[in-house]
Amino acid sequence: MTDFQEFEKLTCFSDWQLAAEKGAQRLFHGRGQCYLGFEFFTIDYFEPLLWIVLYREPEPEFWAQFCAALQAKFAKECTAAIVQNRYDKASSSYCLWGENLDSYLAQEGAYRFQLDLSGKQNIGYFMDMQPARAWLAERAEGRRVLNLFSYTCAFSVAAEQAGAASIVNIDMSKPALSVGRENHKLNPVARASELRFLSHNILKSWGRLKKLGPFDILICDPPSRQLGSFDAINDYKKLVRQFPDLLPEGGDILVCLNAPYLGQAFLESVMREYCPGARFVSRLAGRDDFPEADSDAALKVLHYRL
Repeated sequence: MTDFQEFEKLTCFSDWQLAAEKGAQRLFHGRGQCYLGFEFFTIDYFEPLLWIVLYREPEPEFWAQFCAALQAKFAKECTAAIVQNRYDKASSSYCLWGENLDSYLAQEGAYRFQLDLSGKQNIGYFMDMQPARAWLAERAEGRRVLNLFSYTCAFSVAAEQAGAASIVNIDMSKPALSVGRENHKLNPVARASELRFLSHNILKSWGRLKKLGPFDILICDPPSRQLGSFDAINDYKKLVRQFPDLLPEGGDILVCLNAPYLGQAFLESVMREYCPGARFVSRLAGRDDFPEADSDAALKVLHYRL
């Protein structure tokens, strides 16, 4: 049985602070398995909003005490607190306090990204990828970037802000790419990159991508399992074996995977077998506010150089 007093003690709840100057932040990362008994939810802060995601139905007594304590602590600083239920067949959400305006912005350093809180499971922004965007910003100036599974183009925004020469975003979802275009408008630059947005099935678009290349940096951030379009176990190798034809010698590759059931060894074995000319450089560290008990179950972001 989950107990609120135990939660307070384990998480140092009384010391929780909101720091708007830090931008988007995770207040509580239960999914990292570091808080025994409280793995079923997360809390994010997008000024002036708290966003709480439940992965199973909480016990009523704990949840009532927790929500009351959260409101007492943060209601003056946050105009709204919204809960999303991921354990339902279709995601649903409700307000603890305030009003759900559907659309908010996430601030990440100098970047701003649209959030869609209308009820979709994914809200358009993955905070845990911030270190990877910082990695890209450090080396994108003057370079040609290919963003596979670009979703709402957060990597593309980081690359353009850093002065990339050109960026190709490719994703099957036209609505996601439309949000990506809006994200670029939210983050104007004095000197724009050459931008392309391709709403195609990546696995059937290699010929076109090769004609648009070669690229100096390739970002590969697919879903772990998306019914009817991609499954990492079967399909990641189909991506990796194309890399040598998309980059010159010295090209940088970032391979990413957020699948608790597939460890780092999975990505390493796929790269070793299907892109043997790529040398492993490093695994990018995760965010401090995403503590993980098991690094193999956490988000994996590996840097290779061809």
